[in-house]
Amino acid sequence: MSEVLSQSQIDALLNAVHSGEKNLEQSQGQTEKKYRKYDFTTPRKFTKDHIKMLGGIFENYTRVINSRLNAMLRVNCEVTVESIEEQRYYEFSNALSEGDVLALAQMEMQGKPDENLMMVYISTSTALSMMDRMMGGEGRMNDNGVPAGYSYTDLELKLYESLVEDMISRMGASWENYVPIQFSYVKTEVNPTLVQLLGLDETVIIVDIKLQNESENGRMSVCLPGAMLTNIFAGINRENPGRKTTEEDNSQEIFDKLRDSDLEIVAQLGDTQLSLSDIFHLSVGDVVDLGRSKDSPIYLEIGGYQWFAGRIGAYKKNMAVKIDEVCYQQAEQRSE
Repeated sequence: MSEVLSQSQIDALLNAVHSGEKNLEQSQGQTEKKYRKYDFTTPRKFTKDHIKMLGGIFENYTRVINSRLNAMLRVNCEVTVESIEEQRYYEFSNALSEGDVLALAQMEMQGKPDENLMMVYISTSTALSMMDRMMGGEGRMNDNGVPAGYSYTDLELKLYESLVEDMISRMGASWENYVPIQFSYVKTEVNPTLVQLLGLDETVIIVDIKLQNESENGRMSVCLPGAMLTNIFAGINRENPGRKTTEEDNSQEIFDKLRDSDLEIVAQLGDTQLSLSDIFHLSVGDVVDLGRSKDSPIYLEIGGYQWFAGRIGAYKKNMAVKIDEVCYQQAEQRSE
């Protein structure tokens, strides 16, 4: 709902237009800046630096398979990264249909295979076009496209496995600048909608790659489980300790901004209970007994928790509390 202007605001706006201070044409041309929604209930697991690193890695990977596909298919191909996004696994799973085929791959780092499997999906029309080129055809599909629910034949499955095995085996080369890892083809799931490979709410990184040639335009999607990437990034930090400084710099910047923020601190002298009639008859000069001596400790509360204990006094003619003890850390130690 648009904001309704008052008469004074309307008069001020008209005066600004007449005086030339405000240009209506320029104001109409300005579009409101759009902000991406962020769900605080499901915070992001990977930082922008991680996504940027993956972008560079898969840019290198697309150049590798671009040259490989040019040689295999005998046609000029253009392979580019369209997007890299952190999502939940159901976002990837819901996009698959019953006739789709999914290739599973395993990551191995320092001789230790990872239990989480990477998933590679190539659109059916693109895969059939590539296989047709491999068999000597032109790779052109019918005008009506691939019928819904199309199932691969046994021969097409063998060709598909050979194709994706070659593409997956070359993925490790793009990670060499960060950490030595290898990817190997494991198996093919003919009907991935019936197999729950990951938990639906598990965090994954989905990399969408565009495959384009003179015969067919399609896409290839790589689904990287969050647990696998966590292990990879941990290995990168071990191999390159200097890369940890980025996150430390970011945390320092956050703390610098927090230091300038206001924080409410409550000094609690004591508490007591009074009847409503007693409160009604209170007047200036009356004394309320808190049941505590003047030398009793004063507790400082922050966010509803007692953090410090001290003594009441004066500082530069102002009431003050001198801190004698930290309470919150001791309470944490007792709870542990």
